[in-house]
Amino acid sequence: MPTAPMPTVPVKNAPHHVLIIGGGFAGLYCAKRLGSQPHVRVTLVDRRNFHLFQPLLYQVATGALASSEIASPLRYTLKQHTNVQVLLGEVTGLNAATNTVQLADGELHYDSLVLATGSHHHYFGKEEWSEMAPGLKTLEDALTMRQRILAAFEAAEREEDAEKRKAWQTFVIVGAGPTGVELAGSIAELASKTMRQEFRSLNLADTRIIIAEGTGRVLPVFSEKLSACAAKALAKLKVEVQTETFVTDVTPASATLKHAKSGELTTIPTHTILWAAGVAASPLGKVLAENCGAELDRMGRVLVNEHLAVPSAPNVFVVGDLANFSHTPNQQPLPGVAPVAMQQGAHVAQVIVAKVEGTPLHPFVYTDKGSMAIIGNNKAIARVGKAEFDGFLAWLLWLMVHVAFLVEFDNRVVVTFNWLLNYLYKKRVNRLITGLQHPALLHYEQG
Repeated sequence: MPTAPMPTVPVKNAPHHVLIIGGGFAGLYCAKRLGSQPHVRVTLVDRRNFHLFQPLLYQVATGALASSEIASPLRYTLKQHTNVQVLLGEVTGLNAATNTVQLADGELHYDSLVLATGSHHHYFGKEEWSEMAPGLKTLEDALTMRQRILAAFEAAEREEDAEKRKAWQTFVIVGAGPTGVELAGSIAELASKTMRQEFRSLNLADTRIIIAEGTGRVLPVFSEKLSACAAKALAKLKVEVQTETFVTDVTPASATLKHAKSGELTTIPTHTILWAAGVAASPLGKVLAENCGAELDRMGRVLVNEHLAVPSAPNVFVVGDLANFSHTPNQQPLPGVAPVAMQQGAHVAQVIVAKVEGTPLHPFVYTDKGSMAIIGNNKAIARVGKAEFDGFLAWLLWLMVHVAFLVEFDNRVVVTFNWLLNYLYKKRVNRLITGLQHPALLHYEQG
């Protein structure tokens, strides 16, 4: 039987209904801030029933953590907030004129709408590459990467032909932002330390890791000084960094790179290509543009005002990766990182409460507490205020910050324990290959 449609008309004299789409950092922090407000009723809708700590996805992909350790059920996380309801559903459209959001199985009415649906991989018009070069945005992505990384070593162990074995032991990572650098460092340590004595026919020292980066240096969002520190740390791990280099072709057995200055094309035999370059905003931005005239930037992000609202629909707010907030001192949009999403979600909650209570609204001001990236054990870079540093201190700070931002206490304990095991014994306990009929094939032909 078809599911009965959800009500579209609000109950008379009911509390102000806030509908939040997306349970990531921005949506969750907004819901938590509204959870204690007596005049507000909140509905949070997400396609998944859990909040995902995306900054640690690469550790799931490389066997350092289990998927359950970086995810928390939304209902459990919000159970203390009795005015917050969590619904599992997928948004298919919206109508700003009638204050309704269409789901696959009905509609929901809202008084205020908060869109926090994030971003997805962007293959620059080559969407067919997604099957051969997975990105890293979801738990499913991380498990796919883990399958391919670990299965590549298994295939190399069985391969007798030297050239074919070399292709299995070659990993190409596209993009030298934080995700690409963290993946490269983690795979390098997986091969050189964790699995060093586990294979009998395979020389893990022959593992080759290549990063292709279109700009002139790794981690271009950091200063040149910290970028150079990261490049040095990668070199110590024998990671090859090719800057000013673009991917022009991807096949099940190779990646073709083009060097910008020389124009030279290089085809690298490999079965494992990992995508860490380019993101595009959620498709809901386009839906909003078509429905109420919201302006989008070239990445599909919604241009918002100083209160994070859509100028043409003041009761619709956009936060996190989907928002282009350019009301900054340099007029540049804020980056799509977790701290921005957290602060924007919390601020929108304050704006909604102020509107309900009739108190003055205050513009959003982002407090930049710094940024950091990890390359491996004892290797990280960090910027806190104007201070910049690298090495063990930056690595320790990275660990503490990431543990602190995990939503649940249980996850903090387990993650800390696993990190301690890995640090002391180089042990990654989550190196399971699941979901493949034959690991060596990786859904590709070996030919």
